[in-house]
Amino acid sequence: MTFQKSKELKLEDCLRHGLASGAELFVVEGDSASIAVKVRRDPTFQAVLPMQGKPLNAVRAAGSKVGSNRQYRALIDTLGAGWGASFDLGKLRYDRVLLLMDPDADGIHCGALMLMFFYRWMRPMLDSGRIETVHAPMGEISHPGGAGRRFAYTEAQYRGLPDRPGGPDSPPVSKVRFRGLGGMEQRVLAETCLVPATRLASVMTAADAEKAIELFCMTAERLDWTQSRRGELKQGEFEFL
Repeated sequence: MTFQKSKELKLEDCLRHGLASGAELFVVEGDSASIAVKVRRDPTFQAVLPMQGKPLNAVRAAGSKVGSNRQYRALIDTLGAGWGASFDLGKLRYDRVLLLMDPDADGIHCGALMLMFFYRWMRPMLDSGRIETVHAPMGEISHPGGAGRRFAYTEAQYRGLPDRPGGPDSPPVSKVRFRGLGGMEQRVLAETCLVPATRLASVMTAADAEKAIELFCMTAERLDWTQSRRGELKQGEFEFL
C-alpha cells in the first residue's frame, strides 16, 4: 500500500497497515499527548496522529470547508481511504481508529467533534465498528507498600476514592489527579490507554454520533445553556464518551 507522508503531517506511523492487519491509529489532542503516546506505544501496530487545535464542526460545515481544514485533511490523508462519496473502506491503512482525548471538558468536546466527522464523512467506519473511544483515567489511588491501586474515570469516582480505605486508623493512601495524557506516568498511560488487553475502550456507533450531534448541533438557546456548563462537563456523563 503506497503512502507518502508530507512534511506537514505530524504522523508517527506504525509498521503494519491495512484491514485485518491489527493496525491502530490513535488520534490525540496535541503534541504533548502525541509524544507521550509515542514513547509507550507498540510501533509495530500502533500509530499516533495529533490534532492541532479544536476540530471544526463537520456536521454543519460545507464539504469544501471540511476538505480544506488542516486537522481533517491530516486525518483523511493518514487513513488513505478518501472521504465523503469517494470513501472506500477497503483502502483503509488501519484496522481501527482510537480517539484518545484528555478526560476534561475540552477532551469531551474534541472527541464529540471527531465522532461527528466520522458520522457525516466516513460513516462506513462507524457502521463496521472501526471507531473506538479510549477512556483515559483522571486520577489514581495507590495503597501503601504497593498493595494495590485503583483508577478513577469520572469526577464522582475520584472524589469517592477514600483517603483511608482500611478505616480511620489505617495508613493513608496516595491520591493523584492526572493533568492530561502528557502528565501521566508512562506506566499508567500504557496500562490504561494503550495496551489492548488492559485499556478501557468502547466501540462507537452511529447512535453514539447522533447523541453527540444532538448535544453540540442544537438551537442557539440550548447551545448557550451547554456553553454555560462547559466547565461542568465530565467524562462518563454522556454515553458516547
